[in-house]
Amino acid sequence: MALYVILESMAQATLIVRERRVDGFGGILDIKVWRVPAPVSPSEHEYKYSLYYGRDGKRVVGFDNERGKGDHMHVGGQERSYAFTTLEKLLKDFFIEVQAWENDHGQP
Repeated sequence: MALYVILESMAQATLIVRERRVDGFGGILDIKVWRVPAPVSPSEHEYKYSLYYGRDGKRVVGFDNERGKGDHMHVGGQERSYAFTTLEKLLKDFFIEVQAWENDHGQP
């Protein structure tokens, strides 16, 4: 039953951002943002999102919100909560974290 509710909610969602690219180091950037009819609990905003940057098949930076967990981010192997304010700020914060990771780790 819970899976049906999730799929039904996503069926009513509107994809508003979709970008996928590979950088010069072979890193994969994958951004998806949907506008949803109801917040993904415990988030309180109208977005469902998955922002991913990875290398060699491993996520090194990620921001997402999932039912029961809410807004959070992954950097390296660590996860911490994320205080969502606006979509623009979310994307900016994600790119800042990707750039910081690149600055620390550079070319493979």
